[in-house]
Amino acid sequence: MGESPVLVEVTRGGLVESRHRGAAAVVDAAGGVVLAWGDIEAPVFARSALKPLQALPLVTSGAADAQRLGARELALACASHHGEPAHVAAVAGWLARIGLGVGDLECGAHPPLDPAAARALVVRGAAPSAVHNNCSGKHAGFLATARHAGEPTRGYIAADHPVQRRVLAAVETMTGLDLARAPRGIDGCGIPVIGLPLAALARAMARMGAPQTLPGGYAAASRRLLDAMAAEPLMVSGSTGFATALLRAAGDRVRAKPGAEGVYAAALPRLGLGLALKIEDGAARASEVALAAILMRLGVLDEAAIAALAGRERPAVRNVAGAVVGEVRPAPALAAEKHSPS
Repeated sequence: MGESPVLVEVTRGGLVESRHRGAAAVVDAAGGVVLAWGDIEAPVFARSALKPLQALPLVTSGAADAQRLGARELALACASHHGEPAHVAAVAGWLARIGLGVGDLECGAHPPLDPAAARALVVRGAAPSAVHNNCSGKHAGFLATARHAGEPTRGYIAADHPVQRRVLAAVETMTGLDLARAPRGIDGCGIPVIGLPLAALARAMARMGAPQTLPGGYAAASRRLLDAMAAEPLMVSGSTGFATALLRAAGDRVRAKPGAEGVYAAALPRLGLGLALKIEDGAARASEVALAAILMRLGVLDEAAIAALAGRERPAVRNVAGAVVGEVRPAPALAAEKHSPS
């Protein structure tokens, strides 16, 4: 396997100071590769970029209808939220409606990702709880399916729990892969994480965005979840999150979800394509720039969207005094002219 291409550069003055290597795939719903950089068949852990797929059983099981979940809850099930007051209140309220509480979450606690929310906790002298975890919405969705099916809620993060078996089945359906022998690990929030090729992850996202051929209730569930992400972009990430800004700017053209360690996945419904990328060193700053560059190359972002993202698609590098001293930019491999897929 050859060395991964440089996808993103970081400059200081006239010098390229750092380089981020990675791989990326743009794939159609049939698995046809439209664009590719690097090895797109090597397995990677998609981490939280997989959340829209992991949320599918919440809808296909009937739990979402039975519990009258709205766009806010469905977006949270797909989210890596920042622990802002709106996120915390929505997750806590959802749990209360199904007769559960924060203590039923098995994702662990960490401070809010939003700096202002984290400072507010410190000022109050309060410790973060599991509801502040960026994955608490996804876990509320897992608990909701277990509650709906009459299954034990304790231990829902275990690989052999019915909740996780349904998630695995959904991922297999959407990727078209048998994952019985796929690499496995434990995600940051405690659930199983499975190694997927970027090409397969991109195909799954393409199928979510163009779900006409999906079996069972997957087509309706895919539309409902992607529509919820569009309707509630703040729930998907946070006030300062790139994903929230992109969802707001791109309208119905992009549904994007980041994952830890430099992963991004996106459905491009108008084009019938999916996108997946992984930055080799795990840098989020590079994954955001790479995603924006590929979207612009595909012609997905119009002038208004690009203007709305100004300063984020090529973020400035600043010194301690705030002066601009460089930028994070697409490398030549990504910085190409607009491309229109056939």
